[in-house]
Amino acid sequence: MAEEPIDLPNMRVGYGGGIPPNIGEGDRAAGADGIRENLDPSWIRGDPPWVDLFTVWLREAIDARIPEPNAMVLGTADAQGRPSTRTVLCKGADAAGIVFFTGFDSDKGLELAANPWASITFPWIALERQVHFRGSVTHVSMEETEAYWYMRPRGSQLSAFASDQSRPIASRIELEARAASVADDFGGFADGAEIPVPSDWGGYRLVPATVEFWQGRANRLHNRVRLTKNDDGWQVERLQP
Repeated sequence: MAEEPIDLPNMRVGYGGGIPPNIGEGDRAAGADGIRENLDPSWIRGDPPWVDLFTVWLREAIDARIPEPNAMVLGTADAQGRPSTRTVLCKGADAAGIVFFTGFDSDKGLELAANPWASITFPWIALERQVHFRGSVTHVSMEETEAYWYMRPRGSQLSAFASDQSRPIASRIELEARAASVADDFGGFADGAEIPVPSDWGGYRLVPATVEFWQGRANRLHNRVRLTKNDDGWQVERLQP
């Protein structure tokens, strides 16, 4: 028996309440984030001005037990401008920017070498929130890379050594055999010799030029606040949904 087709056109989540509020009253009911108040440019403060609210939202995503709250969608483009996206883990977020780690010869590493600009989205959909970043990307220092590398579980270090990231491989068995061989080289999976940082692996930092906060509201009348860096500092404005 054939399965019913997935009805994507009618698939939707009703953010907040379904009854439009009177003008100026805000939503009648809080959304999933529990916040009745509408996101507003007045919420933006800090140095740079996106830092404080982003930190609050990240902590609230952690407290809400969102699965992998530091997961973010990273968008890059090659030298011809052809885009690609994937989910990676944020490993640093402060006034300097957003940090992640990967292989330099991975697809994203090669694309960033050709076109050092990227976008990042934190999709906290369960809280009806998103934060978007766009900006230039630079390598972090070797000191920062080493500090993170030696915090990683040993298994993750071994996998980074074993994998030619983004390159084809014939089978899962071959991948596992390669990982086992690398583990033997360093004395085993559980313990053994210290594993150095691979020469083709390290960190990147996106330096934000544009940051947008998004809050879901009823009837798709969502709240959007965008910050744009210019020669005079940061411009903050409300966007229409």
